[in-house]
Amino acid sequence: MSYSTFKSANKLITGQMALRSLPEALETFNSSKVLIVTDQGVVKSGTLHKVLDLLTIEYSIFDEINPEPELEQVQDGINIYHSQQCDVVLAVGGGSALDIAKCVAALADQPGDIRDFLGVDKLQSRNIPLIVVPTTAGTGSEVTNVAILSDTENQMKQGIVSEYLLPDVAIVSPYMSISCPPSVTAASGVDALVHALEAYISVNHTEITDALAIQAIELIVKYLPQAYALPNNLIAREKMATASLMAGLAFGNAGVGAVHALAYPLGGKYKIPHGVSNALMLPHVIKWNVLGCAERLSQIAVLLRLEVTNNHADNADVLVKFLHKFCEQLNIPAKLSHFGIQREDIPDLASEAIKVERLLKNNPRVFSLKDIEAIYEQAL
Repeated sequence: MSYSTFKSANKLITGQMALRSLPEALETFNSSKVLIVTDQGVVKSGTLHKVLDLLTIEYSIFDEINPEPELEQVQDGINIYHSQQCDVVLAVGGGSALDIAKCVAALADQPGDIRDFLGVDKLQSRNIPLIVVPTTAGTGSEVTNVAILSDTENQMKQGIVSEYLLPDVAIVSPYMSISCPPSVTAASGVDALVHALEAYISVNHTEITDALAIQAIELIVKYLPQAYALPNNLIAREKMATASLMAGLAFGNAGVGAVHALAYPLGGKYKIPHGVSNALMLPHVIKWNVLGCAERLSQIAVLLRLEVTNNHADNADVLVKFLHKFCEQLNIPAKLSHFGIQREDIPDLASEAIKVERLLKNNPRVFSLKDIEAIYEQAL
């Protein structure tokens, strides 16, 4: 193609004082009652009150979002939206809450079943205003046109992809992630790293997504350990919020690849958190991708000032070893066996992963079913 399209939320508001813009954003839509989509972690930590204290209009709260959100929860949110007579949706939380909120805003006035909209470009419109306030630095959901949901019936992750999922306003404040538990900080941060890495090696990468991905990688490697070790480090939190946003913009336009494709069955079948699933698969998939993108992986190794040579493949291997150690220092489990996954489970995992063609087509190396089985074997 001779052109590319860059997608993002309509308005991005960032910085330490970003949250103060929320009342003005709501006024823009002439809102009278807002549906707040969040989760129990955000409620119990007191983070939600930072938002509630700013509101001058009525609100209703839907706070039962699971860490791995399910298709059924979209309908739950739609039911509350209508029964409470809301006219705007506000997401406050991690990627799970944001993804549910995006779907509620897009589908609340659509006929048909939620499953009718699974896939790419099945949505034709969205008339309900959507504002999102992420409380983690990881998913980048605040700037992407994707919502990932668990299909409990088929024990698989499913995606809704549409420009109508892009929020009207994304408010990104480092203060919102301070109460994040260290384990969530680590997993969501590595999730952002995967987004940036996969966007950089995607077959759809552009110079714009490259710039965003490279900067995000550099920030994450430097500041994620600091945010993990000292949760109140506001500088590290702000850098991670920025990095997650940039990684979201990168993969929202270039796409992610096989790391995500192989991670999806882990979340769908074993309920492993998305960030952890990505971390588990990251070094193993990147190792297999060396054949397809050694030079670009070498460029990342150089960026991170690893011990490199003039051989791209060797440098890529150095990067793979670095990724192993990076996840290890964040105390993220390194083996599938940690979650009770056994060798006999691999064929089923692989058969589900290879179905994720939407993501595998972005990968710099074509994977066969046997390749995917081998990668899972290495991750055991």
